[in-house]
Amino acid sequence: MSDIKSTRIGVVGAGSWGTALARLLAEKGFDLDFWVFEPEVKEQIDTLRENQVFLPGFHLPKSIHPSNDMETVVTEKDLVLVVVPSHCMRTVAMQMKPFIAKDAVVVSASKGIENKTHLTMTGIFQEILDFIPLKNLAVLSGPSFAKEVAAGIPTVVAAASIDRQVARFVQSVFSCPTFRVYVNDDPVGTQIGGAMKNVLAIAAGICDGMNMGLNPRAALITRGLTEMNRLGTRLGADPLTLSGLAGVGDLLLTCTGALSRNYTVGVQIGQGKKLDDIISEMRMVAEGVKTTRSVYNLSRKLGVDLPICNEVYRVLFENFPVKETVQRLMNRSLKHELDGVV
Repeated sequence: MSDIKSTRIGVVGAGSWGTALARLLAEKGFDLDFWVFEPEVKEQIDTLRENQVFLPGFHLPKSIHPSNDMETVVTEKDLVLVVVPSHCMRTVAMQMKPFIAKDAVVVSASKGIENKTHLTMTGIFQEILDFIPLKNLAVLSGPSFAKEVAAGIPTVVAAASIDRQVARFVQSVFSCPTFRVYVNDDPVGTQIGGAMKNVLAIAAGICDGMNMGLNPRAALITRGLTEMNRLGTRLGADPLTLSGLAGVGDLLLTCTGALSRNYTVGVQIGQGKKLDDIISEMRMVAEGVKTTRSVYNLSRKLGVDLPICNEVYRVLFENFPVKETVQRLMNRSLKHELDGVV
């Protein structure tokens, strides 16, 4: 790993979150290459210094060099930050493979679980970028809306790697007066929290779309955290990780914030709108929709009880009426609060 100030950085993915993080790094003084999928977005950044499609209203410094060419962006980089929709991660990793350095630190800021394989994003990296040491795979996650980060609103997240030195390197690269980064040694828990909170945000949105009140939202967040712990610990996560920024922190934000695309999808479903109609009107991806399928199938495969996530699946993909899902959750057999957790 290089000296922080001389770190060569490539950012892959120019959605709202990728653009916000690229802007943060550029304003911190880094000169970076920026992989952009859409030619029109590249042109906007080149000519207007703005990503009008995914993060309008924020100037992008000239030290951000947009490119549609993956080779240009990832070749000879010390750190490659990947911020693409989770269902695109495998394809993007394959595009990166011929060019990325063997000693690069690869950081995922994407949140999701792959549908067919049930792999996390670093799991996909392990499979595709198999020449990169496992310790060089890291995760950046936590309660962070792109617009607020771009606006310089104080934000706190976590960087995770199995190697503390790598995590601290990522921490040093990204930390600035408005963006505080903690470290942990649990990439699995950090990613499970980041993925599952999107599913639970849909559930919270459904409750609010139905005008159910504040009691159900509080119960949903609390019991949702229990489900996070059940699946996370089954996969090897540390429960303390899920009680931190990447777990309960991100869960609170996305279940209560109108800037969350997943929460917004849930609100519209709670108001009676069909999922296909909602998705057709969205340019940006609501990760929780695809992740719901992954979490549902993975939980059944592992025999982990996730009642809230299961009901979200039934509403999204089996057209179950939302009122019936609430009744089913409330009428389940009575249990000890910590059943399946300890």
